[in-house]
Amino acid sequence: MQTPTPDSIIPLLDKMADIGASDLHLKTGIPPVYRVGGDLRRTNLGVLEVNSRMIEKLMDPIIPSARRPIWEEKGGLDFAYNLPSGDRFRINIYRSCDQMHAAIRRVKGVIPGFEELHMPPIYRTLAEKTIEGIIIVCGVTGCGKSTTQASMLDHINATQALNIISIEDPIEYTFIPKKSIVSQRELGLDVQSFADALRGAVRQDPDVIFIGEMRDRETLLAALQAAETGHLVFCTLHTADTMQSLGRMLEFFPPDQHNFVRSSLANCLKAICAQRLVPAIDPKISRVPACEVLIGEGLVREKIRAGEDTDLPEIIAGAAHSGMRSITQSLAELIDQGLIYTDVAMEYAPNREALKSLIQGIKTSAQTLVHRVKRPGGSG
Repeated sequence: MQTPTPDSIIPLLDKMADIGASDLHLKTGIPPVYRVGGDLRRTNLGVLEVNSRMIEKLMDPIIPSARRPIWEEKGGLDFAYNLPSGDRFRINIYRSCDQMHAAIRRVKGVIPGFEELHMPPIYRTLAEKTIEGIIIVCGVTGCGKSTTQASMLDHINATQALNIISIEDPIEYTFIPKKSIVSQRELGLDVQSFADALRGAVRQDPDVIFIGEMRDRETLLAALQAAETGHLVFCTLHTADTMQSLGRMLEFFPPDQHNFVRSSLANCLKAICAQRLVPAIDPKISRVPACEVLIGEGLVREKIRAGEDTDLPEIIAGAAHSGMRSITQSLAELIDQGLIYTDVAMEYAPNREALKSLIQGIKTSAQTLVHRVKRPGGSG
């Protein structure tokens, strides 16, 4: 991949759109590295290797001056940057061996819809039908949590007249008010912490509150209180699945408060949506989400309140009628829709035998054959 010697960060950012890159990494000792379709690709700068002084020169013009002291003091900083094209970038600079490195995530200027993201119908239902409570979107870094949340929020923005307040670190997607009105607050620029912003948000007449990331006990407690008092709260967690999300939230609190947290979650939880990105057959799509969805209905609430979390996977697997789904069921649907190959799905399946039992025929990346998904009560 040919790239000119960098003397400005702008051409490197522009190139991300040209090649469909999701991320750009600047590290000392190697040329810039892009992530395209989930894979890392090094640029070719000839004999030149990036050094720390060059990274500092590239990043210096775009680091917000008001936040520079944080970088100097803590050796790490998150911020966002916009190009005139509308592309937005979430940027993290950090010290490694006393040298500056940078990780840059490209956020498209236009918020994609559910169809473009290939999200299951339950996501639209949750956005349209939920008026209060808490909806959690979880997954590992880079799985598209922020994009999914943005799509759900923008659907609300386009279809309902509500007051939406977001608290982000940094702001990624910029929402243009449609039927709703929207205020976006960024940590370090507009407010100092998620917990402070949440406490302020409930006095700002919100209908919907979006929390960019649940990081600590104070933030979770404020989110639960907002959800229990009639607000719709969206938030993200860096956990792989729904079970880990419940465990992570409990970890924020000492054991003697777990019953209280479980009771609060049981009262206000509307859904936990976990996702992981799977390589798609169509290179233009690149990757599609396999989704696990836990709906906070009656039996789920009882199990959470009673601490019987180990029963939840079985409930998810048997309640597809309500919109719930396991990762395994989602992978089977993606195969049935012709979006992913069977052998690729097997690599991402938490239980390969369970996936095999859901599908008939084989559709692999080496050969494409007719396939069907078994449906309850039928032969295929």
